[in-house]
Amino acid sequence: MTDLFSGITRCLLVQTKFSDLSFWNYQDVCRIVGKKYPAAPLGLLTVAAILPQHWKFRLIDENVEPLLDEHLHEADLVCIGGMLPQQNSMLELIGRAHAMNCTVVMGGPDPTSQPELYREADFLVLGEGEITIPMFLDDLKKGASGGTYVSAEKADMQKAVVPRYDLIRFSDYIMIGLQFIRGCPFNCEFCDVIELYGRIPRFKTNEQVIRELQALYDLGYRGHIDMVDDNFIGNKKKVKELLREMIAWTRARKYPFYFTTEASVNLADDDELLQLMKDADFRYVFLGIETPDNETLLLNKKTQNVNKPITEAVLKILSYGMVSNGGYIMGFDSDRTTIAGQMITSIQDSGICMAMIGLLYALPNTQLTRRLEEEKRLFHRTSQSLGSGDIDQMTSGLNFLTLRSRVDMLRGYIEVIETIFKPSNYYHRVVYTGLNVKPEYKHKPDFKTWLVYMRSFLKVCRSAGFSRETGWLYWKMFFTVISRNPKGIEPAVNLAAMFIHFNKQKAYIVSVTQRLAEEIEKMGEAAFNERMMGE
Repeated sequence: MTDLFSGITRCLLVQTKFSDLSFWNYQDVCRIVGKKYPAAPLGLLTVAAILPQHWKFRLIDENVEPLLDEHLHEADLVCIGGMLPQQNSMLELIGRAHAMNCTVVMGGPDPTSQPELYREADFLVLGEGEITIPMFLDDLKKGASGGTYVSAEKADMQKAVVPRYDLIRFSDYIMIGLQFIRGCPFNCEFCDVIELYGRIPRFKTNEQVIRELQALYDLGYRGHIDMVDDNFIGNKKKVKELLREMIAWTRARKYPFYFTTEASVNLADDDELLQLMKDADFRYVFLGIETPDNETLLLNKKTQNVNKPITEAVLKILSYGMVSNGGYIMGFDSDRTTIAGQMITSIQDSGICMAMIGLLYALPNTQLTRRLEEEKRLFHRTSQSLGSGDIDQMTSGLNFLTLRSRVDMLRGYIEVIETIFKPSNYYHRVVYTGLNVKPEYKHKPDFKTWLVYMRSFLKVCRSAGFSRETGWLYWKMFFTVISRNPKGIEPAVNLAAMFIHFNKQKAYIVSVTQRLAEEIEKMGEAAFNERMMGE
């Protein structure tokens, strides 16, 4: 076998495609701002930094450019990693790479959770790469042609490497990711983050984060950085210490970046933390809300959200200049027939525009999945989509026997999606956000970027402002916000642009879900459940 370790190994890292109509894949909006995809593949950039640096690397992100046969022909190793929504594209790539005589190395969250599905790969490097990649390299050095590498050990984040940001074109992406924390202190039943990364948060040092910011700065990147942590405020004390150093660093360089992140709703309880995030120029926060029903939160161990009024929390965050996006889930055992109305009211009253509503999905190796298995309610086909060719939060779900009528739950889901993404309802939330957000943005684009922003603004005006469906709503929103809260116009226009994506996605989700509901009605729920339990 060819020595794949010592020589100039040609390593091809491939980010496979996500569904074009997933919540996060807003490519129509990307095109408006001259980009190709929302976010760069941080996981593979980190893998490249852990592998031997004498290797020759090439990264292909299929979301921004096609993977050609010549790319595979030139590669000795093909490294693939990804999440559940990429499952189909990852499995297809294994076969394609083997047909080109490439050795395939597979890792990432879904292969770690379901390694049996990826057994055709030559090497399975599972869990946290900082631990298992060295195990793989030791075997590769000995001439191994295959193997599986697992470890219960968690990576020491204070030894984490700087990702190989130089392997991508910054111009392809709206945002670049940066990680500070792994693990989450909470214990939500349905979440796989605590299964993959543990409940004890592990942090990089402040110096490491600054080093990564400096690396991006030195490579010439300016603009949007997403702190990709599953809960950025998992340890408020450490986050505050980091933010103080980030503020000093970014101020000294005239604010080259602005930030977004994900956090729990209790962010709104801490004024000091909110002020620090504002001073660092955080602009958007994704909140894991899940449901407005306190009983359901308690039953699913989402205790950090209990008795936290969403409308008040979002308004508080808006007062510090940050717009809240929100994640919601329908399909819990405790959901009542009124849940659709509760969801709609919560979203409309809070003004959350970018609301991701998914159907509950029992992810592999979670507390939820183990409970459903014990109750003999889990469908055998747990890793596959139940309604479309994709496995996505908003087009798949309920992969178990439901306590309520499945058809009723699907109809309620359709009601929520159709209602919140009805143009008048969506723009009502845009106006609310635009009037209540109090931004003091620090990052200022250079002249070239400002010209791109102006061109993008004109494209939004053309697409939204001269659309038969949204024209009147867009201009009414625009003049209302700019006359009453001029600083709110930038986020308001951004949210109006996002509706171009959500409107298209709504039609897709409703179509897929409606088709599934009709199929179940036709064959009967008992027959559907029997089929799914037997597969």
